[in-house]
Amino acid sequence: MVNIFLKRAIGVAILAGVSAGASAAPTNDQLGNVAVNVPTSFSGSVVPAGDFTDVFSFTLPANGGSGYSVLNFPLDIPGVGTFNTVLSTMSLISNPDGIRNNGDETLLASAVLGGNNTAESLNLAWGPTAGGNMDLNITGMTNGTLGGLYNGSISVSAVPEPETYAMLLAGLGLMGAVVRRRSSRKTS
Repeated sequence: MVNIFLKRAIGVAILAGVSAGASAAPTNDQLGNVAVNVPTSFSGSVVPAGDFTDVFSFTLPANGGSGYSVLNFPLDIPGVGTFNTVLSTMSLISNPDGIRNNGDETLLASAVLGGNNTAESLNLAWGPTAGGNMDLNITGMTNGTLGGLYNGSISVSAVPEPETYAMLLAGLGLMGAVVRRRSSRKTS
């Protein structure tokens, strides 16, 4: 009895939080600066059920490769209802001046259904990049009785400069010469 009451109380608290932060208008979140090797997470909630387009804006550092993922977060609250999201597309857009819809945006990459991308999860990789202001557009629809929830992540890894590769190859060449010299001394 107490367990059922606790589950319903948690469900009502979740609904209250989702309803307070959600509306029929698209999500337009500012995620700030994305740092190298520090994943940045984001989430979306769509209430009521239906089509949605959410935009997450952020700034990428230069010379980094970036990865993006978004995942449906299905939730069934017994006696209350369900949340479920059907993901359609995820698009990475360069937005040099940070002002949306003024004509300077450039589509860099998109993830659509097919291959490793499903209605449950979308993944995208891009880079290295010159950095700057970016928008990540997520589209889909919700078909839960209460709407839908999803979570996402942006990660950036440093991409070495050409000089770094040259030093790596020189170091490997030196190591090979040392190993070869040692092996030739042992055989003589």
